[in-house]
Amino acid sequence: MANNSESQTSEQDLLRSQYAEIASLAGGLAHEIKNPLSTIGMNLELLAEDVEEGETPRDRRMIQKINIVRKECEHLDDILNAFMQFARAGELITSPVDLNEVVLEFIQFYQPKAKDRGIEISPHLSPDLPLVNADKSLLRQVLMNLALNAEQAMQDGGLLEIQTTALNDSVQLEIIDNGPGMDQATVGKMFEAFYSTKAGGNGLGLPTVRKIIESHQGKIVCDSAPGSGTRFTITLNSADAKGKSDG
Repeated sequence: MANNSESQTSEQDLLRSQYAEIASLAGGLAHEIKNPLSTIGMNLELLAEDVEEGETPRDRRMIQKINIVRKECEHLDDILNAFMQFARAGELITSPVDLNEVVLEFIQFYQPKAKDRGIEISPHLSPDLPLVNADKSLLRQVLMNLALNAEQAMQDGGLLEIQTTALNDSVQLEIIDNGPGMDQATVGKMFEAFYSTKAGGNGLGLPTVRKIIESHQGKIVCDSAPGSGTRFTITLNSADAKGKSDG
């Protein structure tokens, strides 16, 4: 039994090492692409300034084409930023974290945008919630990505509920929106990298969420149906539970 356990641990360590190398290479490549892309964007901006005062039909056609290319460069930059987040999602710096505190700080940050989009945020946070060993900044990223997903679903505004619950040796975080919901085909593919049903979406927000949660040895599930909104349920081990298992 001990040999099997040691073998599994060795395989897991090897997979983590291989994954870390691939993630590092992918992140480095994205970074290298961003540099010339930034130069292209700046030169397009200068070019636009040179022709924007022109009044001939040719000048107007040129500025229109320049603006199209500039928007595409901005879109590529957004994709690269999302990809770099995805590549780095498994790099954890953990410490004991109060999940309720993370949620409240996020709500304070996101509230102005939610109000502007007609979204009401309703928190239901369990008192005396156990701490979790987690990377606080990555948990913040999880909340942001899920809130943006809900925001995109609720184009005309709606209700966003954020709940925390203590459950045995774990902590649950639920993010619930009353948007139009999704069919099971979409739910089945939503965590796949680059899959998106939204125009202009990069398809990396939800895969990044799953990658962050799984790197914390947690679980995330989605419950959704057309006309019934969407619920994401995240389960993380409490810090005490992890300590017991390590001991």
